[in-house]
Parts: sequence; structure tokens; C-alpha cells
Amino acid sequence: MPFRRAFYFAGIAAAALTGSAVSHAAESLPLAAPSDHQTGADLIARGQYLAIAADCAACHTDPSSKKVFAGGYAIHSPMGIIYSSNITPSKGFGIGNYTEKQFSDAVRQGIRADGSHLYPAMPYPSYAGLTDADIHALYAYFMHGVKPIDEKPQQTKLSFPFNLRFSMAGWNLLFLHNKPFTPVESEDATWNRGKYLVDNVEHCSECHTPRNALMALQGGNALYTGAMLGSWHAPNLTSDAVSGLGGWSDKDLAQYLQTGHVNGKAQAAGPMAEAVTNSLQYLHDDDIKAIIAYLRTLPPVRDPSQTQAASEFGTGSNSDTATRGIHPISKFLSAEASGQTLYDASCSSCHQPDGKGTHDGFYPSLVHNTTLGGDSPDNLVSTILFGVQRTVNGKSVLMPAFGPYSDVQALSDKQVATLSNYLFKQYGNPQLSVTEEDVKTIRQGGATPLIARVAGPATLAGGVIVVILVVLLAVWRLRRKRR
Repeated sequence: MPFRRAFYFAGIAAAALTGSAVSHAAESLPLAAPSDHQTGADLIARGQYLAIAADCAACHTDPSSKKVFAGGYAIHSPMGIIYSSNITPSKGFGIGNYTEKQFSDAVRQGIRADGSHLYPAMPYPSYAGLTDADIHALYAYFMHGVKPIDEKPQQTKLSFPFNLRFSMAGWNLLFLHNKPFTPVESEDATWNRGKYLVDNVEHCSECHTPRNALMALQGGNALYTGAMLGSWHAPNLTSDAVSGLGGWSDKDLAQYLQTGHVNGKAQAAGPMAEAVTNSLQYLHDDDIKAIIAYLRTLPPVRDPSQTQAASEFGTGSNSDTATRGIHPISKFLSAEASGQTLYDASCSSCHQPDGKGTHDGFYPSLVHNTTLGGDSPDNLVSTILFGVQRTVNGKSVLMPAFGPYSDVQALSDKQVATLSNYLFKQYGNPQLSVTEEDVKTIRQGGATPLIARVAGPATLAGGVIVVILVVLLAVWRLRRKRR
């Protein structure tokens, strides 16, 4: 049920997550979270809280209408556009006729009431771990706590072979392994609650774990080690002090999850900004503590190329003064403008000439900023192209986009590359760099997964081969299970 997640007909799953051709800002939806007392005393309130924790509204709400849960949200993928369904209790257009068993099958198995398969843009591989009690609460909320909206969202119409929904049965047989969550007896209640939230309800692995050739999560040592997510890079969540979250304090982590902003470390953008805006900020304090407790125990995995934490890079430098006033003010910047000139014209008024931002942190520092100090340049480029938008406690944070529909200054791929390389060397990790072609790829939604290239609409033979491969693998696995 949300944007920061993924995909798969051998790949539609990850395509929605990992190949978003258009990056939308995080839209603040009309949500209200019940209190801790309410969730403990009322079944519908508990379901409402779970729906917010699972971020259902983000993917099932068209941001242009903001009719919550009415569907129509467009997930742009290399396989085509996947439109989310209406999950209000409308009997004509939503799930109003679903039994609780049919609702459970849709959420946990990806199978609709009519027997057709959902694409894993709906992260049912993670939701498969939801407990029966929580499914019951969610069902009660969607049937009795949500207003029915009698509108039919636009239908998903993918090209061959991705339009063959039945092929998802083979993918599920190969990769849908989760069962309802059971506590680990050797761990305490807080840790178990955190594991359940991270692994299942919040489905963090859908973004933060790399995928295999058929777009399934890799698991094992790769779990939560970070992954590309279309134009964005979801970072390493393991406890490693350099590549992961080992260098973050509990206070840092709690503040980031609840606000998306930690001075001297990071600011949430893209899919994570959406998660903070419509889900994480509403979690109760005990659940935030539980998430942190579990994350602390994820086995540390370090990227060999990283020698220091992303937030440790950079020093303030006021070289911007060398170019200020040299070039005349103009609506259009020269294609050959230097990084200093581009920074002066587009960035310094907010981030300040020395790159340290404002004292109150409203305009963040570019120094000691994970966006500029990580092991991937994608998040900086995406931030420049698509901007930043998130809303916390009714207050909006906005950085304008400098992409094609910019309200301030549209920058070309070459200009974005020049500016990014200047920022990396001036304020971040000087080993990072991007080319004009890199920017073009990120602007278009990131690198196209192999399966989309092999089985695209222009390669009929490739599509047939992929379908046959999935079927053969599924048959092989089924036979192994029967032995």
C-alpha cells in the first residue's frame, strides 16, 4: 500500500519502486492518527493506526484529488504505469464486497477477490508477515472507518509480457516465503515489536534491500544494505558505523524518523520524505523506540569503498564570493557556467555562500550531509532535479526542483552535473562525480532493470523467454517442495 516500495513480474515489483520515471514530491494527505489509548481500546482505531504505519494512503491516493484510499496513484515503472486500486468500502468500485478472507488474501498473498494477481508494487511479500489479529483490525477499519468513494480509478494496462498477471503465480511460488509473524522467544517484547514493524508493517526492506535478476529481495547478508530506488538511493540500515547507522545516536534516529531532519547528518527527500510525511511521524513513541532497538541489532555490513561515515565529509568554504557579481543577472544561465557560478545563482541564497545553511537549520548545511557524503551521487542529483517536500506537524519543508518544470530555474543535464561535481568537491565526498549522461538517466527514473530490457514491448521473443523462465523455475521449486 505505499510509494516507497516495490515490484515484480519477475520485475514489475521492483519497477514501480526501482524504476520510477517520474519523482513526485511527498504530498501531505488528510490523515489523523489515533492515540496510543485509542488503538488499545478500539478495534477500528487500531486498524486506522496500522494503515498509517503501513503507509497505505500514500499509494492508494491520487495526489491531484487527495481522495484518500480512492486509488488512481500512478506508479511509473520501466514496464509501464501501474495505477493503484480503490480500497474504500465502495461496493461498486472498491473492496466493499470483500470478505475478511478475501481481504487477507489481497494484502498478504497479492490475490484479489476475483482471483487475479496484484503486482508487487503492492508490497504483499512484506505484508505476508502481518498477524491475523492485525489483518482483522485493518479489515474492520477499511470496512467501517473509511468513507466509501464510488469512483473507478484508471486501470493498469501494461504491454506484453507484463500484462500477464497470472505469471505472478510463478513469481510468488519462487519468492513469496513470509508467514504471519511469530515473536522470537530469545528477544524481548520491544525488539520483537521493532522487527515486526520494520520487516512487515513498514516494509522497509522493499526499498533498502537490493534485488536479484527477477527483482526479488536478495536477503541473507544483503538484507537492509541499501539499494537503488529508481532515481534515488535507499541507504544501508545495518548497524555498521561507517556504511550504516552505527554512528547515529538513538536520539538522531528518533528525530529523523519523526521529522526527516537531523542537523549535521541528513534530511529526508524522495520516497523517505513521503514515508515521514504520511506514516512515520504518526507512530507512537514506543513504536519508534522499538524500531530503533531492532535496527541496532542488524548485522553490520560495510561497503569496502567507504572509509568514513557519509555525514563526516565536508568543510565550509566561502569560495562562492569569488564569482558573486561577475555574471549579469539573467533568467538563463550559460550552458558553460562553472559550478561556482551555478551555486551562486541557484543555491547560495538558501544554503549560504559558505554552504553551512542557516543557524536554525531550516536551510540545511551542505557540510556533514549524507546526501553529499555517501557512496552514491544519485540522491544529490535527484534532490536538485526533483526538490524536497515533506510536511511534519503541519509545517512544510520545501526545496524547489530545478528539473524541467522548475518554478525557479530549470537546469540542463550538463548544468546539474557541473553543479553536483562542484558540490561534492567543495562540501562533500570529493571521490564522487557524475556525468551529463548520469544525470539524464536519473532524470528519466534511473537505470532500467535487466528484465525490462530483455522483456520489453519491442522484444516479443524476450518476453516469451521470460515467461517460460518464470514458469520453469516455479515448476522446479514446486517439485522440490513436494519431495
